This record gives sequence, C-alpha cells and structure tokens, in this order.
Amino acid sequence: MEVEETKEETQPQTEAEDTKTEETPAVEVTAEEPKEEAATKTTETAEEVKEEAVTEETKEEAPTEEENKGFGAEDKAAGVRPGMTVRVHQRIREISPKGEEKERVQIFEGIVLARKHGKEDGATITVRKISNGVGVEKIFPVHSPNVVKIEAIKQAKVGQGKLYFLRNWKKKLKETLIKNDK
Repeated sequence: MEVEETKEETQPQTEAEDTKTEETPAVEVTAEEPKEEAATKTTETAEEVKEEAVTEETKEEAPTEEENKGFGAEDKAAGVRPGMTVRVHQRIREISPKGEEKERVQIFEGIVLARKHGKEDGATITVRKISNGVGVEKIFPVHSPNVVKIEAIKQAKVGQGKLYFLRNWKKKLKETLIKNDK
C-alpha cells in the first residue's frame, strides 16, 4: 500500500510540470536561439581546435643536436677511448644508522677496457683497476645522473677497440699524459 501512495504523490507533480511546459513554449523558443548560437560557437571552436592541433603536429619535428644539449644528452665521456686511464666521479647515496640519507662522491680510477653503445642513452664504459692485488672492474652508464664526471688522465698506445686481454696481461702499456685545458 505504501507503494501506491507514492505513485499518487508523484502523479500530481507530473501534472504540474506538464502545465508549466504548456505555459512557457514562447520562452523556450527565445531560450533556444541563444543555444543555437552557442552550438555554432562550439562547433567553430572545435574546428579551430582541430586546426590548431594539425598545425602543432606539423611544427613538432625531431629536436636538433643543439636542442638536445639541455636535456642531459651531453656525453660526459666524449673523448674517452679504450686504453685511457680515467677518474670516474660517482655519486653514492648512503643511509646512516640514524636513518639519514647522506650523499658523497666516490672516485674510481682505472683503465678503460671497452666503450659500448656509442652515443646512445644506454652507453657504458668498462673501467678496470687493481686494488690490493685483486682486479676490480666496474661498468659505468655514461649518461647516468650518478656519474658526476669522467676525467681522462693518460692515454695508452693500444691497437684494439676492446682491451679484455689486459685481464691476463702482465706487461705495462706505453702511456702518455693528457694535457687538461683548465
């Protein structure tokens, strides 16, 4: 019975709404005219937006080398070749026993065995040094934000692109100092 009562209550409301719509058809016509104008404005703006998007697409081209320089594309190891003795400054983040995060720069000095992937984002150099009679090799990503800088110290005379034979080599290489312009 409660359901029937709610139906009766809603019926008078719909009758009242019907009378309101019958009374104001002239008002709706005047209200529709601005809507039509607004609709044409929205279609114009939609067309303009499409045109702007097309012009923006044509404007977007491959960035030049000069534009790339500001986005971390510079090569920290530009002149680094196999056979060079280099110092790699690496940023290290440590958490102290108190829970504080500390940051320091650690220097790794050794000879470059290989450079891989050229100037790509994933370019790496392999550096080897002898520490306490034990050979240690590290592979450094050239474009990593953790590699602060790579400075060349000496250049050895080598005839190969990859110097993996130095792992078992007992002789010294002939090296020349590199003059740094600073």
